[in-house]
Formats: sequence, C-alpha cells, structure tokens
Amino acid sequence: MNITINGTTVSVEADPDMPLLWALRDIVGLTGTKFGCGIAACGACTVLIDGEPVRSCSIPVGDVSGQVTTIESLETAEGKLHMVQQAWIDHQVAQCGYCQPGQIMAAVALLQQKPHPTDADIDEAMSNLCRCGTYPRIRAAIHDAAKKMTGA
Repeated sequence: MNITINGTTVSVEADPDMPLLWALRDIVGLTGTKFGCGIAACGACTVLIDGEPVRSCSIPVGDVSGQVTTIESLETAEGKLHMVQQAWIDHQVAQCGYCQPGQIMAAVALLQQKPHPTDADIDEAMSNLCRCGTYPRIRAAIHDAAKKMTGA
C-alpha cells in the first residue's frame, strides 16, 4: 500500500491491521514518533493526518488515507527548527523528553487550527500525558510560538 508521509509517497508492505506507529518506525524508519502506552491514552505517538492529531498506535496502517506528518518533517531543509520546536527549547519544556514529539505535533495542530489559543484552548487540545509534569512550560511555549508565528 502507498502512504504519503512528510510529502513523499512511500510503499509500505505491511499487514493492513499493523498500527501506523509500527509501520512508521519499523518499516519506514522514522523513529521520532514514540511508543508510549499502545492504547491511545498517552499521546507519545501523535502524528498528524491531514493536519489533525492522531494517536498512531491506534490507527491501522490500512486505514490511513491522507497526508501523514511526523516530527521529522518540522525542521526546514535549511536546518531551521519549526517555531514550536524552538519555543520548546526556549522554555526548557523537555525533561526526560520522551513524550515531546507527540506533544509538539499536538501543539502544531492546535496552532494551525487556532493561531491565538487561549489557556482553555491549550488545555483542551493538549491531551497528551507528560510524566515529568511540564504542563506550565508547554502552555508557555505554545503561547510564545503563537506570538512568533502570527507576529502578534
């Protein structure tokens, strides 16, 4: 089956019931998306499909249609970080860092949908779990990225 991942159509030979997460990591070789819980609760495996955040551990690769975007695609060809990634660094969001690819992808989706999110918008959209408890830093980083992305 063919899947468009980060703008490139890739042939994936896998059982259609294999979770997208494992197709990305084990077949395509994109290991930025992390396995956390396997039941779509933690969000470590979050990717975007047509701009919407999706827990890749819970969607069968055979059900994927649309553009899949992973953490690997955020950095520009010139090596410049996405504004959300830079905000994560600026606000020292990551402690252990394990959940951060999923957190960043959820934040990117939020800012695409709501360029000026309120605290309530952030709390609703950021359903990913962070065992280190860096939620105040995550919120600050999202607000900072929003300001830089919109110039406000």
